[in-house]
Amino acid sequence: MSQSNGGQQPGPDRGRERHRGAVTLRRGAIPTSTADQRLLDSRGRGDWKTKDAWRALRILSEFVEGFDTLADLPPAVSVFGSARSMPESPECRMAEELGGALARAGYAVITGGGPGVMEAANRGASEAGGLSVGLGIELPFEQGLNDWVDLAIDFRYFFARKTMFVKYAQAFVVLPGGFGTMDELFEALTLVQTGKVTRFPVVLMGVDYWRGLLDWLRDSMTAEGKIGPSDLELICLTDDVNAAVRHIVEAEAVLSAEQEAVREEAVARKEADQRAAADEGGKG
Repeated sequence: MSQSNGGQQPGPDRGRERHRGAVTLRRGAIPTSTADQRLLDSRGRGDWKTKDAWRALRILSEFVEGFDTLADLPPAVSVFGSARSMPESPECRMAEELGGALARAGYAVITGGGPGVMEAANRGASEAGGLSVGLGIELPFEQGLNDWVDLAIDFRYFFARKTMFVKYAQAFVVLPGGFGTMDELFEALTLVQTGKVTRFPVVLMGVDYWRGLLDWLRDSMTAEGKIGPSDLELICLTDDVNAAVRHIVEAEAVLSAEQEAVREEAVARKEADQRAAADEGGKG
């Protein structure tokens, strides 16, 4: 005799699903590859003339959707870290405390929207009354957006998503993580080093975790002249949440003061040019 379940018959693998914007895929409808993989796979070169034009429009739509959705964000900080970290791990506890501190300082918190460190940061921000943002990505091992995200966008393409992390953030905070975390860290450092973004604080949290990397950057990369000693000053390393937030706030204040000085100088120069033109006209 079968047991009643209220008339609902659960399907196989009911919890497995993938989101593509407005589209939700489940079970057998989930493809075995991602949009990024199909775009970058050179073996599919024969499809380029017929499919890549449509992909270009899809890529454009992701940028438009991201720009339109995030344009009205308050000042924000992007927080990165491992999706594999357990909720009671030191980095998750630190991320939750950080999310709350950033929210209380007036910042929205942007993460990749997944579990682990990302979920902890989103939770801290949400519970502190701040805006919690998740920028998800289509992956073969799809994990879905965590429940603490207030505003979410799902992306097909990593490069569109990565643009949003930088464009709408005043700083990066990087907690212990894996390849994806390292990717975001070094992309941010490269953008700052090359002047593509101006005075963009990069904070590493987890002194024990990152110490070996910083030692290598100093003793190997800097020692061999691959980067300059001043490049190491782009990184703030700390275990102190308050120190991390203070570093971000102070950097923003300095940048605001510099921008205001530039504006005042431009106004003064314009007024001086106008007076000079008036004097020259009077002499004529």
